[in-house]
Amino acid sequence: MTAPQITIDRVFQALGDPTRRALVEKLSQGPISVSQLAQPLSITLAAVVQHLQVLEASGLVQTEKVGRVRTCRLDATGFSLAEQWIADRRALWDRRLDRLGDLLAEPDAELR
Repeated sequence: MTAPQITIDRVFQALGDPTRRALVEKLSQGPISVSQLAQPLSITLAAVVQHLQVLEASGLVQTEKVGRVRTCRLDATGFSLAEQWIADRRALWDRRLDRLGDLLAEPDAELR
């Protein structure tokens, strides 16, 4: 079975859910087991696992099973993809706003 392709749509879809964002926030503090990750949440362990599967498919989280413990950590792949997408949009709008500023700064040729 091949791994799903990580796309910007998958990343933003994964981050669009408040529970998954809460999981990402918790994981930003460092690696943690699935059971510890699920403890403060008011959902079942099975639901947490399903959310983690979505985060894994989007390249935002990695999990590793050692013995009976599955540990989760953030994965930079999905975050890098989102960062690049946002940077590309920002660069585009910076160029457009610079051009608009230049046009507005030019004296009006019709007034001469």
